[in-house]
Amino acid sequence: MTPAARPSQHAPELRAAARHLGRRRLLTMTGAAAALAFAVNLPAAGTAAAAELDARRITDDPFTLGVASGDPLPGSVLLWTRLAPQPYQPDGGLPAQRVTVHWELAHDADFRRIVRRGTAPAHPEFSHTVHVEVPHLPADRVFFYRFRAGAWLSPTGRTRTAPLPGTRPAALTLGAVSCQAYADGYYTAYRHLAEDDVDVVFHLGDYLYEYAVNATGNDRNYTDRTLPAHYNHETVTLEDYRLRYALFKSDPDLMAAHAAHPFVVTWDDHETENNYADDTPEDGGSSEEFLLRRASAYRAYWENQPLRRPQLPTGSDMRLYRRLHWGRLAQFDVLDTRQYRSDQAYGDGWQYPGPESEDPARTLTGATQERWLIDGWRASRALWNVVPQQVTFSQRYNTTATPSKVSMDSWDGYPASRERILAGAEAAGVENLMVLTGDVHVHYAFDIKRDFGDPGSRTVGTEIVTTSITSGRDGADRPGNWATYLAANPHMKFYNGRRGYVTVTLGQEAARADFKTVPYVTRPGAPVTTAASFVTEAGAPGLKPA
Repeated sequence: MTPAARPSQHAPELRAAARHLGRRRLLTMTGAAAALAFAVNLPAAGTAAAAELDARRITDDPFTLGVASGDPLPGSVLLWTRLAPQPYQPDGGLPAQRVTVHWELAHDADFRRIVRRGTAPAHPEFSHTVHVEVPHLPADRVFFYRFRAGAWLSPTGRTRTAPLPGTRPAALTLGAVSCQAYADGYYTAYRHLAEDDVDVVFHLGDYLYEYAVNATGNDRNYTDRTLPAHYNHETVTLEDYRLRYALFKSDPDLMAAHAAHPFVVTWDDHETENNYADDTPEDGGSSEEFLLRRASAYRAYWENQPLRRPQLPTGSDMRLYRRLHWGRLAQFDVLDTRQYRSDQAYGDGWQYPGPESEDPARTLTGATQERWLIDGWRASRALWNVVPQQVTFSQRYNTTATPSKVSMDSWDGYPASRERILAGAEAAGVENLMVLTGDVHVHYAFDIKRDFGDPGSRTVGTEIVTTSITSGRDGADRPGNWATYLAANPHMKFYNGRRGYVTVTLGQEAARADFKTVPYVTRPGAPVTTAASFVTEAGAPGLKPA
């Protein structure tokens, strides 16, 4: 169920510019960029105009949203924080002045062996967020970091660099997470992930939800606090999205996970709006109006995530797909299946496939990203080619009848796009393909078939689908459609409907996936268990129970 959106808060001047200029590029053109700046209260050029605030005048802890790191490279780490003494206020409790923030990177958690230190400005135009790219570091090393503003010291974070290109690391363990609706429960799974021994965490989308959160946090049922009324409506404006990130990121379990591990993030739909496609909103309304909302959502996403400068959005465009390496052990091609996709066929939802959904011209990635992915596979020297992305890649029927309905929001709604990807992997000689997926609030494990219409078709890879952190509330080990799905999809090797996360260990001989679950999220303190484990051997695709 989708709550009704707020009436538009975007400036009428920008709406007028949108009508005249049209579609996405309106927000990357000079005149419209100035209008966008006016509409979202950002300067049209530069970010150094604000006067400086003496950090010694900050009287309350500004590090209420913790610290984070992301996108580890062989010689560089990216560090993030945000200054917000009052995170639930629109200005975070700071005046519209820039603040000089000091940072330190060390070999040890006690900061006795400092590797680098420096300063970075926290600009009000970026909601006092800080993104520090630290270069010239030794590869394949663990580091600790912290920030200081005036008399205040941040929590300590732990991060790492990736191995050098050409090296052959013995193993890499990653965490995969998605879908963290704050209103659906507690982030207990993140507390367990913070204590897990992983090298990097991939967030596969729905970090934020646009829906209203009431005074008691909905299913969190707070009795010890009251959330401000401005959270009790759907996000539309830049201020809305910034405030919603502050609410989500104030959760101590999420902060613990960010402090413990570097994250590699990509979005799905709810960071902007449910099931949007490119410039088409869920309700099929005005593209120009929606692009204003999208520009605000993308801006707030970059501000609040540990992302590097190439991901800084321009208007309503943001280049989020990117490639990371872990020596010659793994290549990670992080996709964006939301910003460039064709609109969902047959009005979205679960529908029978037909000429509209099977149109060869339809795309989930856009042509440019599709070529980038396949070209990257051709050049890859990695043992494991891993694709962190958003929506279910493998065929998924919801009944044993023929024909069966499929989800128009997933790759099933774009079969020609999926076929081009599989053909590209085959032509590139990719032997160990692994797709990491979120979105559906359940754990799945799939064998990826070269031809999903033929159960005896060759297995060409593995898809690991992680369940949600909270979305869907407590869930069940065996949802009501459990037996039907397993019978209708013989390439589905596992299905569990609890909340949790996945860890995947990539080794030289095999990969192992461990599906972690918690029994409840509507109250805090749940234990974690491993619901199932599977392995796939290098050079021999196909999942087997561990």
